[in-house]
Amino acid sequence: MESGLTLTNEMRLVLGLVGFTMAMFLFERIRADLVALLVLVVLGITGLVAPEEIFSGFSSNAVMSIMATMILGAGLDRTGALNRLASWLLRRGRGIEQRLLLMTSTVAGLNSAFMQNPSVMSLYLPVAARLSSRTGISLSRLVLPITSAIVMGAALTMVGNSPLILLNDLLVSANNHLPSGMATLEPLPMFAPAPVGLALLVASLLYFRFYGNRKLAEAEAQGKGSGENVTPSSTEGYFARTYGIEGDVFELTVTAESPLVGMSVGEAESLHDAPLLLALKSGNDTRLAPPADMRIWVGSVLGVMGRRQGVVDFAQNQFLRMSSRLRNLGDLFNPSRAGISEAVVPPTSSYIGKSARDLRLRHTSGISLLAINRDRKVIREDVRSVALRPGDMLVFHSFWQDLARTAGSRDFAVVTDYPKGEQRPHKFKIAMVIFAATIVIALTAKLPVALTLMTGVAGMLLTGVLKMDEAYSAINWKTVFLTAGLIPLGWAMDSSGAAAWVAANTLAVLPEGTAPWAVQIVLALLTTLFSLVISHVGATIVMVPIAISLALAVGGNPTAFALITALSASNNLMTASNPIISMVTGPAGYNARQMWRVGAPMCLLYTMIAVTVVNLMFWNS
Repeated sequence: MESGLTLTNEMRLVLGLVGFTMAMFLFERIRADLVALLVLVVLGITGLVAPEEIFSGFSSNAVMSIMATMILGAGLDRTGALNRLASWLLRRGRGIEQRLLLMTSTVAGLNSAFMQNPSVMSLYLPVAARLSSRTGISLSRLVLPITSAIVMGAALTMVGNSPLILLNDLLVSANNHLPSGMATLEPLPMFAPAPVGLALLVASLLYFRFYGNRKLAEAEAQGKGSGENVTPSSTEGYFARTYGIEGDVFELTVTAESPLVGMSVGEAESLHDAPLLLALKSGNDTRLAPPADMRIWVGSVLGVMGRRQGVVDFAQNQFLRMSSRLRNLGDLFNPSRAGISEAVVPPTSSYIGKSARDLRLRHTSGISLLAINRDRKVIREDVRSVALRPGDMLVFHSFWQDLARTAGSRDFAVVTDYPKGEQRPHKFKIAMVIFAATIVIALTAKLPVALTLMTGVAGMLLTGVLKMDEAYSAINWKTVFLTAGLIPLGWAMDSSGAAAWVAANTLAVLPEGTAPWAVQIVLALLTTLFSLVISHVGATIVMVPIAISLALAVGGNPTAFALITALSASNNLMTASNPIISMVTGPAGYNARQMWRVGAPMCLLYTMIAVTVVNLMFWNS
């Protein structure tokens, strides 16, 4: 085939900017968001994009949708939704590796349909770490299947990842340069790519069930994925190994026959083989870290922590009704609201020489002291009577808010990572209703996706699920500037004719009469290659105009070609240019060889599924 287009100076400048962008992303000499800003400025100064339009990317539907999904994800996080999910997965998984992997990956994939991939990964990495520490399954064998499911599940909707969010804006802008008489390209509805996403998610689950898990296990056996990686969230395993503090939380209801009736909390704690007493509900008074002088009465509910058999024996000996379901104290033990932490006593602390009993930590601060590590010796017996010394490592159980407030006195320094912001588990139902309503509106109303998502954001702000400052903090402004800055580059690729020139020259190297589906495979693989070295946003913005030009040249459907391209921009399980891959390689201990060995076959499978299902979707169009 011969290309009939002449390379103009405008085309050269646009292609030069594309080359500069790719080189900067690849070699990371300049921050990606700064690169996008430089490209934006050059496009405006040179007149490749009109000055009155140059900043339109910041108000585009794509950017507003990205911001909205980030805020909605933060709202769900504040209510502890993902921590509740982790507890549910642990109960339902019953410690069986394949069952846990299947359930966790499936739910993560479905979640990724409505939240930005990095946001979902940041929520599921602690979930995976908790599952790993509680079941003994190495983190390296949990994380990559979950990561793959998140990538695949994002294709279920038009808001699951940045490339699909960008696609509609790029389709609309392409209408300005379509041949006369051709029908305009319409934005895709929210669930348009659902068949592709569903096929990809199922393929990912089957891939890791029958092939990927085996490769990860082989790598672990060879010492490439030891599973000894510790993330800040895998604290359960650490405290079990270091302090012997382990087990689950149970509720014990005091019966009329129980000898605990009338006892104080301090007296109950001193009983032989008593588990850790962390909470008490007596009448209308519910306390985490109850004071030692608080009395226990008939009907009181104790929140205790320990190994199941030990708690069972204690309950039988003391005539208590035991329940593993936290019906009364569930909110108190929500991991997003409370948990175990470790702190060190500095030489300047006013705690030195005093015991927890003297300090009345539970009464004044709402903090339970569980153990002391002194000179590598762990003290757990009668720990509240031990006078503290400089350098003591203290193990606390408390609300995170109480811990943060008390740590402000500088009498101890917390060394465990914990949620610093205010958690609102009592807003969980409200957040879920708002989220569900947002999805229903997206399905039934003919409103722009960005407006639908912002409706959900407004609901969460009005009902107090999130505060306005928290919404601002939830937005990753680097992603916003990167996306908004590069959107005009896509416009320039189209308006200058650079996309058509690249498309014509691509066809020139292909055999004459190449079928449209074969061109789509080439396009998908080329986009995937770009996404391995530059961001998926950059790959989308550069390649979608080229895809539309290719479709016009071979008589294909421009929307189908563009959708395949946007999907392929996220087809990366191998390199850190995919944001969620960069998040998991360190904690899970993956190396480059392992990522390519497991990820490359899935990448090829992704391409074949995407091309096949999209063509079936557009069969008659």
